[in-house]
Amino acid sequence: MAAALVLRNGQAAPLSRLPVLGAEEFRGAVLEAVGAGARLSALFARPKAAGLLAALADDERGTVSLLGMEPAGSYPALTPDCPQAHLFEREIFEQSGVRPQGHPWLKPVRFPPKEGSVCGMMDYFRVDGEEVHEVAVGPVHAGVIEPGHFRFQCHGENVRHLEISLGYQHRGAERALTGGPDRRTVHYMETLAGDSTVGHAWAGCQALEALGKMEAPPRAAVLRGVALELERVANHIGDLGALAGDVGFLPTQSYCGRLRGDVLNATALLCGNRFGRGLLRPGGVTQDADAARAKDLLDRLEDIGRDTASAVGLLWDSPSVTGRFEETGTVSLEDCRRLGLVGVAARACGLNRDVRRDLPFGVYRYAMIPVSSWHAGDVFGRAQVRWLEVQRSLQFIRELLESLPGGSLRREPPGLSPEHAAVSLIEGWRGEICHVALTGAEGRFSAYKVADPSFHNWFGLALALRGQQISDFPLCNKSFNLSYCGFDL
Repeated sequence: MAAALVLRNGQAAPLSRLPVLGAEEFRGAVLEAVGAGARLSALFARPKAAGLLAALADDERGTVSLLGMEPAGSYPALTPDCPQAHLFEREIFEQSGVRPQGHPWLKPVRFPPKEGSVCGMMDYFRVDGEEVHEVAVGPVHAGVIEPGHFRFQCHGENVRHLEISLGYQHRGAERALTGGPDRRTVHYMETLAGDSTVGHAWAGCQALEALGKMEAPPRAAVLRGVALELERVANHIGDLGALAGDVGFLPTQSYCGRLRGDVLNATALLCGNRFGRGLLRPGGVTQDADAARAKDLLDRLEDIGRDTASAVGLLWDSPSVTGRFEETGTVSLEDCRRLGLVGVAARACGLNRDVRRDLPFGVYRYAMIPVSSWHAGDVFGRAQVRWLEVQRSLQFIRELLESLPGGSLRREPPGLSPEHAAVSLIEGWRGEICHVALTGAEGRFSAYKVADPSFHNWFGLALALRGQQISDFPLCNKSFNLSYCGFDL
């Protein structure tokens, strides 16, 4: 690969060291890196016509490489040879007008406000043929759920193609972060995706700490790890219960709903908020776990682990449940690699990928947590990965609480280094969270890019439905459980 700015996770470097390549050379360098096993963690247009920037994560080397492309009105699209770039390139065209020449489908991603544009109005792919029909679902759904539009091309009950259209609650979060940091910055980070408060807050804090050339104290790093794993456990337990509900298996559904609440209450015991808001701040954490609180948390986790094993065990002991999970919504390992899937969706396909191990951050640089994976790429695999992660996360939290180091909770962060770039990767409960921060001459954000794991994985859900019965959609959808608001940044 052409010379690149190579960083470790949570490291910053001067923008003057960023290689800026011509369009053809940039394309060749990105394709070469992806062909060698790297993945495209972020690709975006820099503001003020400053060209493109790509962040490529290399799990084997444990590094992130940054490449720049010189300003241009168009460039040869990556997507035909690198499908994991398809959404990034659509977003670039939508936001900056820079055209990826040869991109197969430049439809809107988030419908940014402009003259003549209406959210949701776009062309949809259509399958022609006798007895082919179209089923449209959303954007308004029954129950408490975010807006998203799903359009199925069906032959009878069989899904030939699913097109997913989001962007109905595009908030302009990245634009709001640009020009910071200020008193609202961490609040924006915590609310990028509400069920990933700790994950996104940690990604943002790590980027700020890298640009300030500092690290959180060891005790704060451990408490951040406890909070992140509690967030993982709460969401995985909730998803296992929801999967049970989607196949009408009420015992596990009922138990897991209550148990998810128990984990959220444990997070509230740690920091005063059930979703972890207010705990992580640049330089460390705001709340401590003294001996009494740590003992209370350990006792609660013991009960949660025992009760969850009982509730989830009912799933695996029920042939009617496993019969619905197995071979439903399968994504192949080859497609998983091509699309750049991350997190649970990737590990369920047999892709052994986890930022906590491959590009470690915080406490994970010093304490190992086993990576949980499966092989089938179906609903059963995604459920199994969740259950394995629940068990391992609970054990990891116990180990952290039993060996809390002493010392301070927070260091006062200095100002940000001017004209620097930082990449921050966190393994959230859905998968890789990526924040890329660039500063200008005054040491403030000149650009801020966020890639939630859902951004990588939504097309994986579309592929999982191909050849399936349309009635399998709720089950497949829940097995991915992707974020609408995390996508609609």
